[in-house]
Amino acid sequence: MTSSLAGRMQTRVLLFAVIGGIWTALVTPILPTRLPLGRSYELSFTVLALIIVLGLLWELLYHLLQQYRWDKDWPTALSLLAGVPEGTLIWLLLGTGTWLWDLPVTARGYWLLFGSVWFVVWVVLSGPIRVLLVRRRWRGGRLFG
Repeated sequence: MTSSLAGRMQTRVLLFAVIGGIWTALVTPILPTRLPLGRSYELSFTVLALIIVLGLLWELLYHLLQQYRWDKDWPTALSLLAGVPEGTLIWLLLGTGTWLWDLPVTARGYWLLFGSVWFVVWVVLSGPIRVLLVRRRWRGGRLFG
């Protein structure tokens, strides 16, 4: 069974919050952000929150596009490449200066964080989650409900 919209949204929020949160906490001290550690964590977790929140909107768009595919699902490699437009949108949003606080973002620090978080979550979703949560596939990808 292919994942339902609710299943993909639940999986995205849970994996990015848990796996992405742990990875972000571990990798932030070595990111080249040129900021004090506290501000670097603020920036990193803002990026992670944007990945989660805007990702829910992306899921709606992906769901619409998937209706034109015969199997209503993406190949695994395409789900890895889906990070490119998502990362670009978040990068553009961070660069607009429309936030309530000043977030000086360096390109190298941002793309290292975004790319590594995206890749780690994708690897966990493509491997351990499929092995450990086999029944998730029969419930349309839903983890709860």
